[in-house]
Amino acid sequence: MAMPGGDQELGSYYVGVDVGTGSVRAALVDQRGILLAFADQPINQWEPQFNHHEQSSEDIWVACCIVTNNLRETCWDKAGHFFDLPDFLSWKATGVTARSLCSLVCKWTYSAEKGWDDSFWKMVGLEDLVADNYSKIGNQVLPPGTCLGNGLTPEAAKDLGLPAGIAVAASLIDAHAGGLGVIGADVRGHGLACEGQPVTSRLAIICGTSSCHMGISKNPIFVPGVWGPYFSAMVPGFWLNEGGQSVTGKLIDHMVQGHAAFPELQAKATARCQSIYAYLNSHLDLIKKTQPVGFLTVDLHVWPDFHGNRSPLADLTLKGMVIGLKLSQDLDDLAILYLATVQAIAFGTRLIIEAMESAGHSISTLFLCGGLGKNPLFVQMHSDITGMPVVLSQEVESVLVGAAILGACASGDFASVQEAMARMSKVGKVVFPRREDKRYYDKKYQVFLKLVEHQKEYASIMKGD
Repeated sequence: MAMPGGDQELGSYYVGVDVGTGSVRAALVDQRGILLAFADQPINQWEPQFNHHEQSSEDIWVACCIVTNNLRETCWDKAGHFFDLPDFLSWKATGVTARSLCSLVCKWTYSAEKGWDDSFWKMVGLEDLVADNYSKIGNQVLPPGTCLGNGLTPEAAKDLGLPAGIAVAASLIDAHAGGLGVIGADVRGHGLACEGQPVTSRLAIICGTSSCHMGISKNPIFVPGVWGPYFSAMVPGFWLNEGGQSVTGKLIDHMVQGHAAFPELQAKATARCQSIYAYLNSHLDLIKKTQPVGFLTVDLHVWPDFHGNRSPLADLTLKGMVIGLKLSQDLDDLAILYLATVQAIAFGTRLIIEAMESAGHSISTLFLCGGLGKNPLFVQMHSDITGMPVVLSQEVESVLVGAAILGACASGDFASVQEAMARMSKVGKVVFPRREDKRYYDKKYQVFLKLVEHQKEYASIMKGD
Protein backbone atom coordinates (compact mmCIF):
# COMPACT_ATOMS: atom_id res chain seq x y z
CA MET A 1 0.00 0.00 0.00
CA ALA A 2 1.35 3.45 -0.92
CA MET A 3 1.43 6.30 1.55
CA PRO A 4 -1.40 8.84 1.21
CA GLY A 5 -0.47 11.81 -0.97
CA GLY A 6 1.36 10.08 -3.80
CA ASP A 7 2.46 6.88 -5.46
CA GLN A 8 6.17 7.22 -4.67
CA GLU A 9 7.48 3.91 -3.32
CA LEU A 10 8.35 4.43 0.35
CA GLY A 11 8.24 0.80 1.56
CA SER A 12 5.39 -1.41 2.72
CA TYR A 13 2.52 -0.30 4.95
CA TYR A 14 -0.13 -2.40 6.63
CA VAL A 15 -3.73 -1.91 7.72
CA GLY A 16 -4.83 -3.44 11.00
CA VAL A 17 -8.60 -3.69 11.59
CA ASP A 18 -10.21 -4.33 14.98
CA VAL A 19 -13.96 -5.04 15.14
CA GLY A 20 -15.03 -4.38 18.71
CA THR A 21 -18.35 -4.40 20.46
CA GLY A 22 -19.11 -0.75 19.90
CA SER A 23 -16.92 0.27 16.97
CA VAL A 24 -14.58 -0.73 14.18
CA ARG A 25 -11.07 0.70 14.43
CA ALA A 26 -8.31 0.70 11.84
CA ALA A 27 -4.70 1.85 11.78
CA LEU A 28 -2.02 2.31 9.14
CA VAL A 29 1.26 0.83 10.42
CA ASP A 30 4.73 0.84 8.85
CA GLN A 31 7.39 -1.86 8.91
CA ARG A 32 8.81 -0.49 12.15
CA GLY A 33 5.48 -0.98 13.88
CA ILE A 34 4.81 2.76 14.08
CA LEU A 35 1.15 3.81 13.82
CA LEU A 36 0.88 6.44 11.10
CA ALA A 37 -2.88 6.98 10.85
CA PHE A 38 -5.98 5.97 12.82
CA ALA A 39 -9.73 5.90 12.14
CA ASP A 40 -12.79 4.54 13.92
CA GLN A 41 -16.48 4.12 13.16
CA PRO A 42 -19.36 3.22 15.56
CA ILE A 43 -21.29 -0.02 15.01
CA ASN A 44 -25.08 -0.01 15.29
CA GLN A 45 -26.54 -2.15 18.06
CA TRP A 46 -30.09 -3.31 18.65
CA GLU A 47 -31.74 -4.58 21.79
CA PRO A 48 -34.99 -6.26 20.70
CA GLN A 49 -35.70 -7.30 24.30
CA PHE A 50 -34.02 -7.03 27.67
CA ASN A 51 -30.56 -8.65 27.76
CA HIS A 52 -30.69 -9.54 24.06
CA HIS A 53 -28.22 -7.73 21.78
CA GLU A 54 -28.00 -7.89 17.99
CA GLN A 55 -25.65 -6.45 15.41
CA SER A 56 -25.72 -6.46 11.60
CA SER A 57 -22.87 -8.17 9.77
CA GLU A 58 -23.63 -5.90 6.82
CA ASP A 59 -23.35 -2.83 9.07
CA ILE A 60 -20.01 -4.12 10.39
CA TRP A 61 -18.72 -4.51 6.83
CA VAL A 62 -19.82 -0.97 5.99
CA ALA A 63 -17.97 0.30 9.08
CA CYS A 64 -14.82 -1.59 7.99
CA CYS A 65 -15.05 0.06 4.59
CA ILE A 66 -15.47 3.50 6.12
CA VAL A 67 -12.44 3.26 8.42
CA THR A 68 -10.11 1.88 5.77
CA ASN A 69 -11.15 4.62 3.36
CA ASN A 70 -10.66 7.20 6.08
CA LEU A 71 -7.07 6.06 6.47
CA ARG A 72 -6.46 7.07 2.88
CA GLU A 73 -8.53 10.23 3.15
CA THR A 74 -6.16 12.02 5.66
CA CYS A 75 -5.69 16.23 7.25
CA TRP A 76 -4.08 15.95 3.53
CA ASP A 77 -7.11 14.90 1.19
CA LYS A 78 -9.57 17.00 3.15
CA ALA A 79 -7.40 20.14 3.21
CA GLY A 80 -8.80 22.97 1.13
CA HIS A 81 -5.65 25.09 1.06
CA PHE A 82 -2.02 24.92 2.16
CA PHE A 83 -0.70 28.28 3.37
CA ASP A 84 2.55 29.66 4.63
CA LEU A 85 1.77 31.55 7.84
CA PRO A 86 1.81 35.08 6.33
CA ASP A 87 -0.62 34.01 3.61
CA PHE A 88 -2.84 32.26 6.14
CA LEU A 89 -3.11 35.49 8.13
CA SER A 90 -3.88 37.47 4.98
CA TRP A 91 -6.64 34.98 4.13
CA LYS A 92 -8.10 35.25 7.64
CA ALA A 93 -8.12 39.02 7.30
CA THR A 94 -9.58 39.27 3.81
CA GLY A 95 -10.97 35.91 2.72
CA VAL A 96 -8.67 36.11 -0.30
CA THR A 97 -6.63 32.99 -1.10
CA ALA A 98 -4.01 34.85 -3.14
CA ARG A 99 -0.45 34.10 -2.09
CA SER A 100 2.46 36.48 -1.54
CA LEU A 101 5.22 36.20 -4.10
CA CYS A 102 7.68 36.42 -1.20
CA SER A 103 6.47 33.26 0.54
CA LEU A 104 6.10 31.17 -2.60
CA VAL A 105 9.42 32.17 -4.17
CA CYS A 106 11.49 31.83 -0.99
CA LYS A 107 9.88 28.72 0.50
CA TRP A 108 7.72 26.93 -2.08
CA THR A 109 9.98 26.60 -5.18
CA TYR A 110 7.75 28.98 -7.14
CA SER A 111 9.42 30.94 -9.96
CA ALA A 112 8.44 34.58 -10.38
CA GLU A 113 9.09 34.17 -14.11
CA LYS A 114 7.79 30.65 -14.86
CA GLY A 115 5.34 29.90 -12.05
CA TRP A 116 4.98 26.41 -10.61
CA ASP A 117 7.17 23.54 -11.80
CA ASP A 118 4.99 20.44 -12.27
CA SER A 119 8.02 18.16 -12.49
CA PHE A 120 9.06 19.04 -8.93
CA TRP A 121 5.72 18.05 -7.40
CA LYS A 122 5.75 14.79 -9.38
CA MET A 123 9.31 14.03 -8.27
CA VAL A 124 8.37 14.33 -4.57
CA GLY A 125 5.13 12.38 -4.98
CA LEU A 126 2.78 15.34 -4.51
CA GLU A 127 1.49 15.77 -8.06
CA ASP A 128 -2.08 15.98 -6.72
CA LEU A 129 -1.23 19.59 -5.76
CA VAL A 130 -1.11 20.42 -9.47
CA ALA A 131 -4.85 19.61 -9.78
CA ASP A 132 -7.43 22.35 -10.34
CA ASN A 133 -4.80 24.81 -11.49
CA TYR A 134 -2.85 24.63 -8.20
CA SER A 135 -5.91 25.73 -6.24
CA LYS A 136 -4.63 24.24 -2.97
CA ILE A 137 -1.23 25.95 -3.05
CA GLY A 138 -2.06 29.16 -4.91
CA ASN A 139 -2.94 30.15 -8.44
CA GLN A 140 -3.05 33.89 -7.79
CA VAL A 141 0.35 35.22 -6.74
CA LEU A 142 0.80 38.91 -5.86
CA PRO A 143 3.84 41.10 -5.14
CA PRO A 144 4.20 42.23 -1.50
CA GLY A 145 2.28 45.44 -0.87
CA THR A 146 -0.52 44.67 -3.35
CA CYS A 147 -3.99 45.33 -1.93
CA LEU A 148 -5.89 42.08 -1.30
CA GLY A 149 -9.51 41.93 -2.45
CA ASN A 150 -11.84 44.40 -0.74
CA GLY A 151 -9.67 44.73 2.32
CA LEU A 152 -10.59 43.69 5.85
CA THR A 153 -13.76 41.57 6.05
CA PRO A 154 -16.46 42.60 8.54
CA GLU A 155 -15.78 39.50 10.64
CA ALA A 156 -12.02 40.13 10.78
CA ALA A 157 -12.60 43.84 11.40
CA LYS A 158 -14.73 43.01 14.42
CA ASP A 159 -12.08 40.64 15.78
CA LEU A 160 -9.27 43.17 15.26
CA GLY A 161 -11.17 46.25 16.36
CA LEU A 162 -10.61 47.99 13.01
CA PRO A 163 -12.94 49.38 10.33
CA ALA A 164 -14.12 46.93 7.69
CA GLY A 165 -12.73 47.49 4.22
CA ILE A 166 -9.37 49.04 5.15
CA ALA A 167 -6.59 47.91 2.85
CA VAL A 168 -4.68 44.71 3.62
CA ALA A 169 -1.39 44.13 1.81
CA ALA A 170 0.08 40.97 0.36
CA SER A 171 2.58 39.98 3.01
CA LEU A 172 6.30 39.43 3.55
CA ILE A 173 8.23 36.88 5.61
CA ASP A 174 9.29 38.56 8.87
CA ALA A 175 13.01 38.86 8.08
CA HIS A 176 12.20 40.25 4.64
CA ALA A 177 9.92 42.85 6.24
CA GLY A 178 12.85 43.84 8.45
CA GLY A 179 15.03 44.27 5.39
CA LEU A 180 12.35 46.39 3.75
CA GLY A 181 12.13 48.52 6.89
CA VAL A 182 15.82 49.52 6.87
CA ILE A 183 17.45 49.09 3.48
CA GLY A 184 15.81 52.01 1.71
CA ALA A 185 16.49 54.76 4.26
CA ASP A 186 17.62 58.21 3.10
CA VAL A 187 21.28 58.38 4.22
CA ARG A 188 22.13 61.89 3.03
CA GLY A 189 24.33 63.82 5.44
CA HIS A 190 25.80 60.86 7.30
CA GLY A 191 29.06 60.55 5.37
CA LEU A 192 28.31 57.05 4.10
CA ALA A 193 29.82 55.46 1.00
CA CYS A 194 26.38 54.23 -0.08
CA GLU A 195 25.09 57.81 -0.44
CA GLY A 196 24.58 58.37 -4.13
CA GLN A 197 25.12 54.68 -4.85
CA PRO A 198 22.34 52.27 -5.87
CA VAL A 199 20.44 50.45 -3.14
CA THR A 200 22.24 47.29 -4.25
CA SER A 201 25.32 48.50 -2.33
CA ARG A 202 23.47 47.92 0.95
CA LEU A 203 23.17 44.70 2.96
CA ALA A 204 20.35 44.36 5.48
CA ILE A 205 21.12 42.14 8.48
CA ILE A 206 18.15 41.07 10.59
CA CYS A 207 19.60 39.63 13.77
CA GLY A 208 17.79 38.03 16.67
CA THR A 209 17.70 34.37 17.69
CA SER A 210 19.21 33.71 14.26
CA SER A 211 20.35 36.14 11.56
CA CYS A 212 19.47 36.79 7.93
CA HIS A 213 21.64 38.71 5.48
CA MET A 214 19.59 40.32 2.69
CA GLY A 215 21.33 41.62 -0.42
CA ILE A 216 19.58 42.75 -3.61
CA SER A 217 20.71 43.11 -7.23
CA LYS A 218 19.27 44.29 -10.55
CA ASN A 219 20.27 41.03 -12.23
CA PRO A 220 20.25 37.50 -10.78
CA ILE A 221 23.43 36.55 -8.91
CA PHE A 222 24.00 32.95 -7.87
CA VAL A 223 26.03 32.73 -4.67
CA PRO A 224 27.16 29.25 -3.54
CA GLY A 225 25.75 28.51 -0.09
CA VAL A 226 23.46 31.56 -0.11
CA TRP A 227 19.75 31.23 -0.88
CA GLY A 228 18.31 32.77 -4.03
CA PRO A 229 18.33 34.69 -6.22
CA TYR A 230 14.59 35.34 -5.78
CA PHE A 231 12.93 37.94 -8.00
CA SER A 232 10.85 40.65 -6.25
CA ALA A 233 10.83 38.65 -3.01
CA MET A 234 11.66 41.71 -0.88
CA VAL A 235 12.04 44.87 -2.98
CA PRO A 236 9.92 44.82 -6.17
CA GLY A 237 11.99 44.66 -9.34
CA PHE A 238 15.16 43.46 -7.58
CA TRP A 239 16.64 39.99 -7.12
CA LEU A 240 17.21 38.90 -3.52
CA ASN A 241 20.03 36.79 -2.10
CA GLU A 242 19.53 35.62 1.47
CA GLY A 243 22.41 34.47 3.61
CA GLY A 244 21.95 33.37 7.17
CA GLN A 245 23.39 32.14 10.45
CA SER A 246 21.39 29.43 12.21
CA VAL A 247 22.08 30.66 15.73
CA THR A 248 23.26 34.11 16.80
CA GLY A 249 21.32 35.54 19.75
CA LYS A 250 20.56 31.98 20.79
CA LEU A 251 24.29 31.15 20.69
CA ILE A 252 25.21 34.15 22.84
CA ASP A 253 22.59 33.11 25.41
CA HIS A 254 23.85 29.53 25.31
CA MET A 255 27.46 30.51 25.95
CA VAL A 256 26.67 33.01 28.71
CA GLN A 257 23.98 31.04 30.54
CA GLY A 258 26.02 27.83 30.49
CA HIS A 259 29.04 29.40 32.20
CA ALA A 260 29.78 28.73 35.87
CA ALA A 261 29.84 32.47 36.62
CA PHE A 262 26.34 33.09 35.22
CA PRO A 263 24.60 33.19 38.64
CA GLU A 264 27.11 35.82 39.80
CA LEU A 265 26.47 37.79 36.61
CA GLN A 266 22.72 37.66 37.16
CA ALA A 267 23.03 38.89 40.74
CA LYS A 268 25.34 41.79 39.89
CA ALA A 269 23.30 42.87 36.86
CA THR A 270 20.11 42.81 38.92
CA ALA A 271 21.75 44.86 41.68
CA ARG A 272 22.60 47.54 39.08
CA CYS A 273 19.18 47.31 37.38
CA GLN A 274 20.94 46.37 34.14
CA SER A 275 20.46 43.63 31.60
CA ILE A 276 23.11 40.92 31.78
CA TYR A 277 24.54 42.08 28.45
CA ALA A 278 24.75 45.73 29.47
CA TYR A 279 26.61 44.57 32.57
CA LEU A 280 28.97 42.37 30.53
CA ASN A 281 29.72 45.25 28.17
CA SER A 282 30.60 47.54 31.06
CA HIS A 283 32.67 44.78 32.67
CA LEU A 284 34.67 44.37 29.46
CA ASP A 285 35.38 48.11 29.46
CA LEU A 286 36.64 47.72 33.03
CA ILE A 287 39.05 44.84 32.37
CA LYS A 288 40.40 45.98 29.00
CA LYS A 289 42.49 48.69 30.66
CA THR A 290 44.28 50.69 27.94
CA GLN A 291 43.88 48.27 25.03
CA PRO A 292 40.91 48.13 22.64
CA VAL A 293 38.23 45.84 24.04
CA GLY A 294 38.41 43.47 21.07
CA PHE A 295 42.02 42.63 21.87
CA LEU A 296 40.95 40.72 25.00
CA THR A 297 40.36 37.65 22.81
CA VAL A 298 43.87 37.46 21.36
CA ASP A 299 44.17 33.83 22.48
CA LEU A 300 40.48 32.82 22.59
CA HIS A 301 38.76 31.87 19.34
CA VAL A 302 35.23 30.61 18.61
CA TRP A 303 33.70 28.92 15.55
CA PRO A 304 29.98 29.72 15.94
CA ASP A 305 28.25 26.87 14.10
CA PHE A 306 26.81 25.13 17.15
CA HIS A 307 23.73 24.33 15.04
CA GLY A 308 25.39 23.73 11.69
CA ASN A 309 26.28 26.28 9.01
CA ARG A 310 23.58 27.79 6.83
CA SER A 311 25.71 30.23 4.81
CA PRO A 312 27.96 30.20 2.97
CA LEU A 313 29.18 26.66 3.69
CA ALA A 314 25.68 25.11 3.81
CA ASP A 315 26.89 22.28 6.03
CA LEU A 316 24.57 21.11 8.78
CA THR A 317 27.20 18.69 10.12
CA LEU A 318 29.53 21.45 11.33
CA LYS A 319 29.90 21.91 15.07
CA GLY A 320 30.89 24.77 17.33
CA MET A 321 34.49 25.18 18.48
CA VAL A 322 36.16 27.09 21.31
CA ILE A 323 39.96 27.27 21.30
CA GLY A 324 41.97 28.73 24.19
CA LEU A 325 40.09 27.66 27.32
CA LYS A 326 41.66 27.90 30.79
CA LEU A 327 40.75 26.57 34.22
CA SER A 328 39.43 30.01 35.19
CA GLN A 329 35.64 30.25 35.56
CA ASP A 330 35.27 33.74 37.01
CA LEU A 331 33.31 36.71 35.69
CA ASP A 332 36.30 37.98 33.67
CA ASP A 333 36.45 34.62 31.91
CA LEU A 334 32.71 34.74 31.14
CA ALA A 335 32.93 38.28 29.77
CA ILE A 336 35.82 37.39 27.44
CA LEU A 337 34.03 34.24 26.21
CA TYR A 338 30.96 36.38 25.51
CA LEU A 339 33.13 38.82 23.55
CA ALA A 340 34.75 36.01 21.55
CA THR A 341 31.28 34.63 20.68
CA VAL A 342 30.06 38.02 19.46
CA GLN A 343 33.22 38.35 17.38
CA ALA A 344 32.72 34.88 15.89
CA ILE A 345 29.21 35.82 14.75
CA ALA A 346 30.65 38.95 13.11
CA PHE A 347 33.36 36.89 11.41
CA GLY A 348 30.57 34.66 10.10
CA THR A 349 28.94 37.73 8.60
CA ARG A 350 32.26 38.70 7.00
CA LEU A 351 32.48 35.22 5.44
CA ILE A 352 28.97 35.61 3.99
CA ILE A 353 29.78 39.05 2.59
CA GLU A 354 32.97 37.78 0.96
CA ALA A 355 31.01 34.95 -0.69
CA MET A 356 28.40 37.41 -1.99
CA GLU A 357 31.03 39.83 -3.30
CA SER A 358 33.00 37.03 -4.97
CA ALA A 359 29.84 36.12 -6.88
CA GLY A 360 29.16 39.67 -8.07
CA HIS A 361 27.60 41.75 -5.29
CA SER A 362 29.22 45.07 -4.36
CA ILE A 363 28.44 45.94 -0.73
CA SER A 364 29.63 49.04 1.10
CA THR A 365 27.24 49.52 4.04
CA LEU A 366 25.43 47.30 6.54
CA PHE A 367 21.89 48.12 7.69
CA LEU A 368 21.25 46.25 10.92
CA CYS A 369 18.00 45.62 12.78
CA GLY A 370 16.53 43.16 15.25
CA GLY A 371 17.08 42.52 18.94
CA LEU A 372 20.87 42.27 18.70
CA GLY A 373 20.97 45.74 17.16
CA LYS A 374 20.29 47.06 20.66
CA ASN A 375 23.65 45.69 21.84
CA PRO A 376 26.38 48.28 21.11
CA LEU A 377 29.17 45.69 21.38
CA PHE A 378 27.49 43.46 18.78
CA VAL A 379 27.10 46.43 16.42
CA GLN A 380 30.67 47.73 16.88
CA MET A 381 32.18 44.27 16.37
CA HIS A 382 30.26 43.88 13.10
CA SER A 383 31.58 47.23 11.92
CA ASP A 384 35.18 46.57 12.99
CA ILE A 385 35.34 43.02 11.66
CA THR A 386 33.67 43.67 8.29
CA GLY A 387 35.36 47.07 7.88
CA MET A 388 32.00 48.61 6.95
CA PRO A 389 29.83 51.24 8.61
CA VAL A 390 26.66 49.95 10.27
CA VAL A 391 23.43 51.93 9.97
CA LEU A 392 20.86 51.49 12.74
CA SER A 393 17.26 52.42 12.14
CA GLN A 394 15.62 55.24 14.04
CA GLU A 395 12.86 52.80 14.94
CA VAL A 396 14.14 49.68 16.66
CA GLU A 397 11.19 47.56 15.44
CA SER A 398 12.17 47.60 11.77
CA VAL A 399 10.16 44.46 10.95
CA LEU A 400 7.01 46.30 12.00
CA VAL A 401 8.02 49.36 9.97
CA GLY A 402 8.51 47.09 6.96
CA ALA A 403 5.07 45.57 7.45
CA ALA A 404 3.58 49.07 7.75
CA ILE A 405 5.31 50.05 4.49
CA LEU A 406 3.35 47.28 2.78
CA GLY A 407 0.13 48.60 4.27
CA ALA A 408 0.97 52.12 3.12
CA CYS A 409 1.42 50.83 -0.43
CA ALA A 410 -1.79 48.80 -0.32
CA SER A 411 -3.71 51.89 0.83
CA GLY A 412 -2.57 53.81 -2.24
CA ASP A 413 -0.79 56.50 -0.25
CA PHE A 414 2.48 55.74 -2.05
CA ALA A 415 2.99 54.93 -5.69
CA SER A 416 5.57 52.22 -5.03
CA VAL A 417 7.29 50.23 -2.30
CA GLN A 418 10.52 52.10 -3.07
CA GLU A 419 8.85 55.46 -2.47
CA ALA A 420 7.38 54.25 0.82
CA MET A 421 10.76 52.87 1.90
CA ALA A 422 12.50 56.18 1.29
CA ARG A 423 9.84 58.12 3.21
CA MET A 424 9.22 55.77 6.11
CA SER A 425 12.69 54.30 6.82
CA LYS A 426 14.80 56.63 8.99
CA VAL A 427 18.46 56.51 9.96
CA GLY A 428 18.92 56.52 13.73
CA LYS A 429 22.64 56.02 14.38
CA VAL A 430 25.69 55.21 12.27
CA VAL A 431 28.61 53.22 13.70
CA PHE A 432 31.93 53.39 11.84
CA PRO A 433 34.76 50.82 11.97
CA ARG A 434 37.90 51.57 13.97
CA ARG A 435 40.42 51.35 11.17
CA GLU A 436 43.36 51.21 13.58
CA ASP A 437 42.19 47.74 14.72
CA LYS A 438 41.99 46.29 11.19
CA ARG A 439 45.27 44.33 11.33
CA TYR A 440 44.23 42.59 14.55
CA TYR A 441 40.87 41.48 13.14
CA ASP A 442 42.46 40.33 9.89
CA LYS A 443 44.65 38.00 11.96
CA LYS A 444 41.67 36.79 13.97
CA TYR A 445 39.84 36.11 10.72
CA GLN A 446 42.71 33.95 9.48
CA VAL A 447 42.40 31.89 12.66
CA PHE A 448 38.61 31.78 12.20
CA LEU A 449 39.00 30.21 8.74
CA LYS A 450 41.59 27.75 10.07
CA LEU A 451 39.10 26.54 12.70
CA VAL A 452 36.64 25.15 10.16
CA GLU A 453 39.48 23.83 8.00
CA HIS A 454 40.83 21.89 10.97
CA GLN A 455 37.37 20.68 11.99
CA LYS A 456 36.91 19.13 8.55
CA GLU A 457 40.35 17.54 8.82
CA TYR A 458 39.44 15.99 12.17
CA ALA A 459 36.20 14.63 10.73
CA SER A 460 38.11 13.15 7.80
CA ILE A 461 40.60 11.46 10.15
CA MET A 462 37.81 9.90 12.23
CA LYS A 463 35.99 8.62 9.15
CA GLY A 464 39.13 7.07 7.70
CA ASP A 465 40.27 3.46 8.08
